[in-house]
Amino acid sequence: IPSPISGKIIGINVKLGDKVDEGALILELEVESLDQGSSLIESKEEKKEEKKETVSETQIENSVSQPSGYPVAVTVSATVEKIVSVPDVGDAKDIMVTEVLVKPGDILSTEDSVVVLESDKASMEIPTPFAGEVLEVLIKEGQEVNEGDEIIRIKAVGDDSPVVKVERDQASETKATVPPKPAVQGTQTQGTQTQGSATSEMIASSSSLVHAGPAVRKQARQYGVNLSDIRGTGRSGRVLKEDIQEYVKQKLSAPATQKNEGSGIPNIPIIDFSRFGEIELAPLSRIKKATAKNLHRSWLNVPHVTQFDEADITELEEFRKSQNVELAKEGVKLTPLAFLVKACVNALIKFPQFNASIEADYGNLILKKYYNIGIAVETPDGLVVPVLKDVEKKGIIQIGNECGELARLARDKKLPMDAMQGATFTISSLGGIGGTAFTPIVNAPEVAILGVSKSKMTPQWDGQAFVPRMMLPLSLSYDHRAIDGAEAARFSRHLSQVITDVRRMLL
Repeated sequence: IPSPISGKIIGINVKLGDKVDEGALILELEVESLDQGSSLIESKEEKKEEKKETVSETQIENSVSQPSGYPVAVTVSATVEKIVSVPDVGDAKDIMVTEVLVKPGDILSTEDSVVVLESDKASMEIPTPFAGEVLEVLIKEGQEVNEGDEIIRIKAVGDDSPVVKVERDQASETKATVPPKPAVQGTQTQGTQTQGSATSEMIASSSSLVHAGPAVRKQARQYGVNLSDIRGTGRSGRVLKEDIQEYVKQKLSAPATQKNEGSGIPNIPIIDFSRFGEIELAPLSRIKKATAKNLHRSWLNVPHVTQFDEADITELEEFRKSQNVELAKEGVKLTPLAFLVKACVNALIKFPQFNASIEADYGNLILKKYYNIGIAVETPDGLVVPVLKDVEKKGIIQIGNECGELARLARDKKLPMDAMQGATFTISSLGGIGGTAFTPIVNAPEVAILGVSKSKMTPQWDGQAFVPRMMLPLSLSYDHRAIDGAEAARFSRHLSQVITDVRRMLL
């Protein structure tokens, strides 16, 4: 599709894989002069309804620079309007709008928060990338949104460049014929597109590759459908939206015994507790609901075993406290968690089966060559697990600073979604609260999680006498499908030894 006018592209409103209809907005252009193509442009004024602003609208006729069959309407505005949309939120879908922080007429600065969204994993405040006046709020509290959905419309400040929106002329009866995509320099051809997006548009099945576009994959994720289970009816076996709809229809119409096959778990009886006394309903937050579902899924699917051990942290605590005295002038404070994270990575490198995931068909153990440690953080809305990335490349001080920053962002609802993805091993520390031991639930598809309880001073026999030692209780839960009991005991013992003497990390 050619452009009928020349200018600088300031916004592209479509992406590869999108489906568009006649009249859909493709891009926005900034033109140097409204006299451009004066013989082709005929201006007229009209007042936009409900917006109380005057715009200049021109009509480009079909002539020299306008290919036949391509009538367009060009809207020129002296003030640039910007749309703030839901940013990249990873794999999260149907995110709830829990609070709208702005209203029409508000003046915003760049990075001011405009709404609060709550996904299955965390609450987050969405900032505006533009400064200006709020013209319209496009969402409301309680609404569910996804990546790319429009949040607010802003009249941008400090940008008076005219904006040209190129759209199809709806009044014209001329039907445009879409020409083949030209293979010219600077334009991505079909072959290049296929080569560049082959990885993202194909997933491996047991014996072949599943062909499907982004829109189809998005629909499959929304329906919870595995594309490898669907027989595509498109060209070269490509899966179409109609194929997914037909597959879902067949599953819904299947006999009840077939749909519930393999479950066999009796339901907990529903009881009217108000019969026995006064009750109160306390609604669960979205995060707590999602946590309940995820833990239930992990508990039912993962055969859990928990290995208990203790680490002598007497020398570690002495070293940590002495370092805090030296680092106090720099505003740095080391916590036991920073040492635990580093020690866990040392153990994961020595025992790679703990830094892995198991394939659904038990064919392979997926050993991961990166070490991302999830840290369970308690927030008012529920438990979230931010992830420290590439821990093997970082020192104790950097790990401690990042742990503190991630915890602060989680409690302030400013934790980005990508900060909660990609963990290979998780630590759940309850040492600041108390307890002697507990059995943490593996955060599938990870295969292990370390629980840390409150350390205490206890008498330990050194071969000649009982001496006071600071002991730290450790609870290692693991997926018995991927890890044997003997391996878990060795991992736990090695971890305890590293924590007892941090010099072992240098070996």
